[in-house]
Amino acid sequence: MGSLVKSYFASQKNLAPDKIFHLTVAPCYDRKMEALREDYYTELFDCRDIDCVLTSGEVMQIMEQRNVSVKEVEESSLENVFGGTTCQFVRHEGTSSDGYLAHVFRHAAKELFSMEVQEITYKTIKNKDFQEVCLEKDGETVLRFAAAYGFRNIQNMVLKLRKGKFHYHFVEVLACPGGCLNGKGQAQSVDGKPERAELQEMEALFTQVPVQSPESNPHIQELYTSWLEGAESQKSRETLHTKYVSAPSSTARVDMKW
Repeated sequence: MGSLVKSYFASQKNLAPDKIFHLTVAPCYDRKMEALREDYYTELFDCRDIDCVLTSGEVMQIMEQRNVSVKEVEESSLENVFGGTTCQFVRHEGTSSDGYLAHVFRHAAKELFSMEVQEITYKTIKNKDFQEVCLEKDGETVLRFAAAYGFRNIQNMVLKLRKGKFHYHFVEVLACPGGCLNGKGQAQSVDGKPERAELQEMEALFTQVPVQSPESNPHIQELYTSWLEGAESQKSRETLHTKYVSAPSSTARVDMKW
């Protein structure tokens, strides 16, 4: 999203990218480190795709320091950065986290096996933070995906990989048990632990948000056509794709007053 804000949105507003201050709110502290990655920097304009990252918990702290209550904040409609006047709040398909598993699974089923997956069914394995999604064709399992949340599940997954007993084609990994809704950047209780009832309430609210896939979103399709020159274009790859590599020691510990 940062690259689109500093490229597409900047051009729409007739502004240079360095004249836009892009702040993002996330449930995870790791997003702060990610924003410092070298591939999220535009040398031409000497600016980063994301200028500041605040966690949702930090936003609440700021509001508390200024004696501002959520109930007192006046509601306003969402602005559509892709153009137009209306903007609906929607979510991706899948779990309450990144949603890559569902998108990649559906795409792989179509591209590799010419199968249109209408509904994705998650099967709980051992615990609710390790779930499995499979695709069968002619009585044979041809795709086996998994979502592994929390370090305990991740550790077990790595051990199986080392022993050569891991049979998944794709795994969506998140460090926090319960996924992003339970991110450490979220508002925590006094003892630093999430309230179970609050987490369940957030999960229930998340499921009420309408689902919309990228393929059915007219704004995204228009973006690919008018700005990115197609989904497989060089411009699309440079704008939307990245590679994750080991973080250099210079960014291992950064004290930024955000």
